[in-house]
Amino acid sequence: MLEPQQSMIQPIPTLDPETVAPLVTLTDAALAKLSELTRQEPDPNIGLRVYVYSGGCSGYRYGMMLEDQPAADDIRVQAAGINVYVDPQSTPLLRGSEIDYVDTLMGAGFTVNNPNAVTGCGCGSSFRTADSAGAPGACGH
Repeated sequence: MLEPQQSMIQPIPTLDPETVAPLVTLTDAALAKLSELTRQEPDPNIGLRVYVYSGGCSGYRYGMMLEDQPAADDIRVQAAGINVYVDPQSTPLLRGSEIDYVDTLMGAGFTVNNPNAVTGCGCGSSFRTADSAGAPGACGH
């Protein structure tokens, strides 16, 4: 006689939004600037691409640009009608980050407040995470 076998199917874990950090958030200043920059764009896919690449004296650098077409594997975050695109390789390095726009006497631009960064470059253009694989190099800033 055959004994009944236990099911091999495992349930998919449920993620609690109260305990899972969002990929990225935008401050009101960033939302306002992005709205201004994209207001005249007819393409509804226009958005801010945020990415991380190896470089800088701490190991990783941020990159940002306006993007009119996301890649097939991008993660899209929407906030108040603004699209933010993040590639899968940058996702773990950016999770929980806040994107801000600052305008001071020293200059204006978007900045990233990243809870994953444990140290940064003196000039503020690169960062390192606790389990960072980025290799420090000369600061080109």
